[in-house]
Amino acid sequence: MTNFLYSTAQKAGFCLDDAQLNQFTMYSTLLRQWNEKMNLTAITEPDEIVLKHFVDSLYGIKFLSDAKTLIDVGTGAGFPGVPLKIVKPELSLTLLDSLNKRLTFLEEVKNQLRLSDVTCVHSRAEDGAKAGAPLRESFDAAVSRAVANLSCLCEYCIPYVKVGGVFLAYKGPGVTEELAEAQNAIEILGGEVTGVFEYTLPDTDITHSVAVIKKVKSTPEKYPRLQGKIQKKPL
Repeated sequence: MTNFLYSTAQKAGFCLDDAQLNQFTMYSTLLRQWNEKMNLTAITEPDEIVLKHFVDSLYGIKFLSDAKTLIDVGTGAGFPGVPLKIVKPELSLTLLDSLNKRLTFLEEVKNQLRLSDVTCVHSRAEDGAKAGAPLRESFDAAVSRAVANLSCLCEYCIPYVKVGGVFLAYKGPGVTEELAEAQNAIEILGGEVTGVFEYTLPDTDITHSVAVIKKVKSTPEKYPRLQGKIQKKPL
């Protein structure tokens, strides 16, 4: 797996050192072990984990050059937050998820990989960023991958970002239509789309994208709303 990880990451433009390769290898082992007792991922073949979880997560790194604090909203098994932390260890990372057993797994990942300055938070996305909550508008960047449609996702994530910071929404192909539908939500929440970065995973025809949304003004206090309203009546 290590050779495949090194070569695939290199093809994608990421050069991993021995320590990072060891961390990713350990992460893969833990993911597969823990997945036998809880549902963390449907992707279990080592090379598929490398390609579709690890390398895929890294594509947002180019938009985090100035970020010191990062929150991964609805992190699940730690994607994209943990891979980003491995390649940019100076990041202060918060992993937020509503399911406590996933956070138990992530605490083990943090300890086994010896990742410093990583905080696991048990919370629903809309609760962690509500008005008066300590995490609201306190991060240079937020990321989220495969959580919800973009209109809802923006309401979950943009409130965590400081003005001047960035929200990276990891999406599949065809994000242009989602962006058009989410434009009203993005503006209301204080965001502005600065670009869409499309990429193809090495040696495949799998195309994904990262929507880059800058936080240009503070999010109004009434957002995020309760989950039911977010999902039933997207902004």
